[in-house]
Amino acid sequence: MSQLVPFRRGRFEDLPELPRTPHAYGSAEQHELDLHSEPFGRIRVHHRTMGQGPPLLLVHGLMTTSYSWRYVLEPLSRHFTVYAPDLVGAGRSDKPLGARYSLANLATFVAEYQRALGIVGCPVIGNSLGGAICVELLQRDPASMSRLLVLHAPGFAEPRLWALKLALSIPGVEAALSWFIRRDPERWAHRNVHYWDESLKSLEEAREYGAPLAEEAGAMTFIRYLKECVDPSGFARLQRQLRSRNLGGEPPILLLYARKDPMVPPALGPRWAAALPEARLAWIEEGSHFAHVDAVDAFLNQTRLFLGVS
Repeated sequence: MSQLVPFRRGRFEDLPELPRTPHAYGSAEQHELDLHSEPFGRIRVHHRTMGQGPPLLLVHGLMTTSYSWRYVLEPLSRHFTVYAPDLVGAGRSDKPLGARYSLANLATFVAEYQRALGIVGCPVIGNSLGGAICVELLQRDPASMSRLLVLHAPGFAEPRLWALKLALSIPGVEAALSWFIRRDPERWAHRNVHYWDESLKSLEEAREYGAPLAEEAGAMTFIRYLKECVDPSGFARLQRQLRSRNLGGEPPILLLYARKDPMVPPALGPRWAAALPEARLAWIEEGSHFAHVDAVDAFLNQTRLFLGVS
């Protein structure tokens, strides 16, 4: 048997039709929420639900959708009613082009989604960029969630993000990038999602993440996320606000980071722990910042302990 080499990507041509590990995403209830959003206008929000317990909100990251929670929906639904929306501008939700996809506006969207469903104050899990969005909401309104699990989030003004911002400011780059993504969005998704065990990938996943990018609106809102939400000046503002706030009264926070990851530097885990001294930092030894996909048992063990369920 060949030894697993972490993050070694296989060929797109060799992807199986279905993932080798079954999941319950297709059996989750599908809903379309008509939401009036202050920053985004009248929008339709696609979301999945599963379970019948108290609410638990799952917020996905950049370029993914509610599909990213496919392996943990059913286990978490044994204890909670799990809500997994596609963020505005992503997945099957609407993609308004006239709005600004800033960290602050996306945090407002999450708060509006909570209010619309009557789940303000529930525990929240945010993955990757979704984790940074949730921290933005938390510092603005600590009562918006009872607990927050941040799974391998960015959130600091790294040099590479300044370089990205500069590149996207060059005339014509956005249009060229949109064309490049749309010419083969499934391959784009395959190349830009990284797992500890790349054999978890499938054509089903490539299509799920590629489909929103196939249309101009989807590709452009993805680029807006890169330009306006993954904005180092926005992350710097958030960190300044965290440093200036009065500690006390915040809900419990768990920072869950992978030891190795090519997408979000693991070194950001300790930096978040310094920015959020009330938080606990825990590590995933063999997994990516998509630990809910490629390190499910480790993710669930930490999550159940944090949320107080067995």
